[in-house]
Amino acid sequence: MGLESFVFASPWVLTALLSLPVLWWLLRITPPAPQRLRFPAVRLLFGLLSKEETPDASPLWLIILRLVAATLLIFALAHPLFSPAAPLPGNGALVLVIDDGWAAASDWPARQDAMARAIDQADRDERPIIVLTTAPDSRGNTAPYSGLLRPAQARSIIAAIEPKPWPTNRSTALDILGDVKLEGTPFVLWLSDGLADGDSELFADRLRKLGETSVILPDTLPVIVSPPEIGRNQFTVAMRRATSGLEASEMLRVKGSDGRLIAQETAKFGPESTTATVTIEVPLELRNEISRLEIEGDTTAASVALLDTRWRRRPVGLVSETPLDMGPSLLSELYYIERALRPFSDLRRGPVEKLIADPLAVIAIPDSTPLEATERRQLSAWAEKGGLILRFAGPRLAQNAEDQLVPVPLRRGGRTLGGAMLWSQPARLAPFSRKSPFFDLKLPDDVTISRQVLAEPSPDLGEKSWARLTDGTPLVTANQVGDGWIVLIHTTSNAAWSNLALSGLFVEMLERIVATSRGVAGAGQGDRPLPPISLLNAFGHPITPGPSTRAITASEFPAATVTPATPPGIYGDSSDRRALNLGPQIGNFRALGALADGIEVRSYTPTAEVDLKPWLLVGALILFMIDALATLILRGLMPGLRPGITATLLVFAIVFLQATPGHSQNADDNFALDAALDTRLAYVVTGDPSVDDTSLQGLTGLSRMLNKRTAIEAAAPIGIDVERDPLTLFPLLYWPVTETQTPVSEATIGRLNRFMATGGTILFDMLDGGASDNTGLLRRLTSGLDIPPLAPVPPDHVLTKAFYLMQAFPGRWADGRVWVQRPGERANDGVSSIIVGSNNWAAAWAIDGQGRHLFAAVPGGERQREMAYRFGVNLVMYTLTGNYKSDQVHVPSILERLGN
Repeated sequence: MGLESFVFASPWVLTALLSLPVLWWLLRITPPAPQRLRFPAVRLLFGLLSKEETPDASPLWLIILRLVAATLLIFALAHPLFSPAAPLPGNGALVLVIDDGWAAASDWPARQDAMARAIDQADRDERPIIVLTTAPDSRGNTAPYSGLLRPAQARSIIAAIEPKPWPTNRSTALDILGDVKLEGTPFVLWLSDGLADGDSELFADRLRKLGETSVILPDTLPVIVSPPEIGRNQFTVAMRRATSGLEASEMLRVKGSDGRLIAQETAKFGPESTTATVTIEVPLELRNEISRLEIEGDTTAASVALLDTRWRRRPVGLVSETPLDMGPSLLSELYYIERALRPFSDLRRGPVEKLIADPLAVIAIPDSTPLEATERRQLSAWAEKGGLILRFAGPRLAQNAEDQLVPVPLRRGGRTLGGAMLWSQPARLAPFSRKSPFFDLKLPDDVTISRQVLAEPSPDLGEKSWARLTDGTPLVTANQVGDGWIVLIHTTSNAAWSNLALSGLFVEMLERIVATSRGVAGAGQGDRPLPPISLLNAFGHPITPGPSTRAITASEFPAATVTPATPPGIYGDSSDRRALNLGPQIGNFRALGALADGIEVRSYTPTAEVDLKPWLLVGALILFMIDALATLILRGLMPGLRPGITATLLVFAIVFLQATPGHSQNADDNFALDAALDTRLAYVVTGDPSVDDTSLQGLTGLSRMLNKRTAIEAAAPIGIDVERDPLTLFPLLYWPVTETQTPVSEATIGRLNRFMATGGTILFDMLDGGASDNTGLLRRLTSGLDIPPLAPVPPDHVLTKAFYLMQAFPGRWADGRVWVQRPGERANDGVSSIIVGSNNWAAAWAIDGQGRHLFAAVPGGERQREMAYRFGVNLVMYTLTGNYKSDQVHVPSILERLGN
């Protein structure tokens, strides 16, 4: 590497080196300060011939030390740079054009570093700076012209810039510079987010006309996630990326409203595909707790999808006298209702009396089910409390027009459309109005209505109509009663009066009707304002709404758009929460294409430039400190220390400390020392990052619980490599079993056998809750170990009473069995050297930095998690204290606790 890789930002300072000879001369002729000595008279008799005399000049080593310190200071002030970046082109102002929309958040620290480096270069070249951002502010206004800035002013401005959770508007931002006259040849540096918009090529061409232009492109682009498509026990999520050409995978994380991780799954992009889908199965018990989907490692507002009450799986009751439909399937009304509702609802059947006693959101009533007067009153009262009653028309309702459990008055007899003896044709559906919950549903061309129950004309009939036929007669009407709704579909739920039940539109309409329960997308509330509850910033983090954020009316959903006045987030109130997501609104999602000739393309990866100024200043400071100490010694202010020896030792000590940072112990010594001085839980590192992270977080949570509830003072857990780390310092090893693990070596088998023979216990966790037979995997992993005969934990085992009394040992899952050493084996004081289970205990114990649980406990929830913690406490107490709880002396106290 030549001298061209080493330059000085302020080379004129090096002229101070010419003063070093003069400094040498001054230091050489200037004697050190005289020593102060007490002068008693007896001193005349002693020391007349002193062996040591005060020198008439400073010692040579001290002069050299001072010259070296002065030289380092001069070089530091000259600001040396090793492998410096290329100088800025042009001779005019530096124009920083910054994309600060949502996509910039994915690598914002790298952008800040690039801006700081560019300003430093402009500062060294003494060039003014212009800062221009391309995203509108929170009020929708384009950032004003910054004017020509000094470097200090530019640094303060870029420190205050943050990415916005909405797209950029590049062309409008550039119009600000339209009338500005810049002297010289400006250099334009465009810090791009890497995404193309409708006029990105034109924007780049306009930048090039301002002066010499370079664009910095990110190495990776963000991934967009859309809200899910809900199925019966699963949901499907679509992702998009801006480029193709390589296979890629993204981890989708499903989180609850309290921040804990409920599920995660990997989505894979094909080499030529820009879209990927992932299907995640979630137990019904957790469906309504999901509030957020996010892509792991991608920090943008578009990589997050918020879920509101529209995505909840609601319980729906079907009025039926029998639990199973006994009629012919294709003729039964319940057959079509049930199959249309099943993908997004939890269905229950029963009589009216039973259904209104259950916690239901919707009760669906086919026309074939007769209703008594008492049942109508019960249903009406239930609806007023917040329920939704869904009724279907048919021959029974057509002849009973006096039925009051309907949203609008009805005519007797109904109307027939089409047929061999009629001139009319079957009617079709008219487009849905904007205030209808069916708005934006696509109408199939083949759906026809041949018979319907007509509504009596009334002034409010239009407001209560959610769907109409092309002749204007209502097909779906709704009326709000109290806090609930009564909805009527004016035709049958089977194929007797129409083919609506045979179409996909029927499923979509019922889905919207069910979503209307609990105040979601209510008709007659189209102008009701929904204020912001929680918003997302550009990084996808929840923030408190600001004063510039406006409310969104209910009629604007689901067509509401993300703007500076309405950022992505949750709008509404406690009963009606609407999610406004950014991802689905990004239409033309592609990478920035080829730019015009003459535009240099750079990367956000910093150059190898090394600033030596701080290091030289530190070196000069250390030498001046040594000089000050040596001066004190030479003046006799630190008696008893030999000046030459002290200075030499001090210099060597500093050099030694600089050359050997940290402790002198090696890693193995530190590991053994940490484990020996504190009680620590240990887990086996598997090589799977997600499993290892869960093990660490789980044992951290268990350690906190031990410190809180017992006398054990557990320090932070440690991950160990069984091939090389010492094992004898740990009473318990948590070993999660994964398919990617390989059998251990022969030497390690011997170490593990000695560990178990000397009192150690290994907990093998199969992690799957007993869902599969992984005994072959465990046999392969433990081949060669001295494993004693195993048996399920007996009811009187010490593990059931070591600290808590318990008979089940759940973790994240609850169905797996736990195996221990067969009773009768008295090795190691009766403590089992092997415990095998599959309930994924670490996931149940796992907490984050704020102490929040990361995984749901299924199916028992928080009560199951509490039992998992109790098992962990019992397990640790069992391995530390042995089988003393099995002694007969404790039987009376245990029986007394059981009796209480």
